Amino acid sequence: MNDLSDSGEVEAVALRLLAAREHSRRQLCNKLRGRGFDGDVIEVVLDGIERTGLLSDARFTESYIEWRVGRGSGPVRIRRELRERGIDGAMIAGFLEVYSGEWQELLKGVHDRKYGSEPAQDRKELSRRARFLEYRGFPGELIRQFLFDFD
Repeated sequence: MNDLSDSGEVEAVALRLLAAREHSRRQLCNKLRGRGFDGDVIEVVLDGIERTGLLSDARFTESYIEWRVGRGSGPVRIRRELRERGIDGAMIAGFLEVYSGEWQELLKGVHDRKYGSEPAQDRKELSRRARFLEYRGFPGELIRQFLFDFD
């Protein structure tokens, strides 16, 4: 049986996980705890891995946002998912700011892929589209501007 307090084993597992994909510190900690490793040893090992630059919440946040934007997710959903993964709100806001001018265009693209460019024919259809866009993580104000403000 493995000694679950051995820092070498904790580090090896952590590096294997990081080699597969980026992780936030909280995600990596949770995965290591789930494998039965000692919490204090995990923290020491993760501190060391962070110092080497192999574990970076900033790099994770940047790549995660880029991936989610590419999949058509809006800022509300992305922010919630990153908070669940242990990312600080200020860091999230900083990285989301890069996309601030693109949310309306992304919302339109997501809408048009699902519903086409034709406007909704009635209130029921408008509500259905609004719920879909809200689920995808777009803020209510952008949805209202896109669907309901006919200038």
